[in-house]
Amino acid sequence: MHSQESLLSADCEGHGNISNRRLLSKQQTRKKVLSAARRLFSECGYEGATIRDIAAEAGMSTGAVFDHFKNKAHLLREIMLADMAELARAMRKAALCGRDVEDALLRAFSVGYAFHKSQLHLARAAFSVSWLPGDSVELRFSPAAIALRDLIDEQVQLAITRGELSRGAEVTQRVEMLFDCYFANYPEAILLGWGAEALQIKARGQIRIILAGARQL
Repeated sequence: MHSQESLLSADCEGHGNISNRRLLSKQQTRKKVLSAARRLFSECGYEGATIRDIAAEAGMSTGAVFDHFKNKAHLLREIMLADMAELARAMRKAALCGRDVEDALLRAFSVGYAFHKSQLHLARAAFSVSWLPGDSVELRFSPAAIALRDLIDEQVQLAITRGELSRGAEVTQRVEMLFDCYFANYPEAILLGWGAEALQIKARGQIRIILAGARQL
């Protein structure tokens, strides 16, 4: 009886190990494809990189790529979401160094602009996809985008607590306007070649104007 139980236990353990190995293999393959896609999108742009190129860069077949991703746009979305999550953490860290609400938000926004300016090919591709109706909705309400909204909301709420802004500051509307302004500045950076300093000047003015009506008198 014990022998039969031992065999069943060993059999279950064997299946478990196989499942774990398969899962690990899938994760590693997915990671390799995303890494290859990131390199090629950054170097060649979205249009210049094909699924065949990405598969070759990752050292696998195109079929293996399609096993994990529906198409090239799906690959790019995955990269964007990962970047946005990483960026949200970096922006939060930068905001903590702010002297007041305007400085905190400007520091956070500047981190985002600097990040994307450092990889323009990928940024152009990312934002061209993000302006498509279906994708823009998905990205706007992704966990990373929500984290950025939360960051802005926290800074505004802290400013109210410190007495910088009035308690009737219409927080929800101002947070949404600040969020929209942050993303609205990317066309200048990506399409018109604005540098970090020009973007900071514009963002500083936007933040000041949006918060002006909420200032304590």
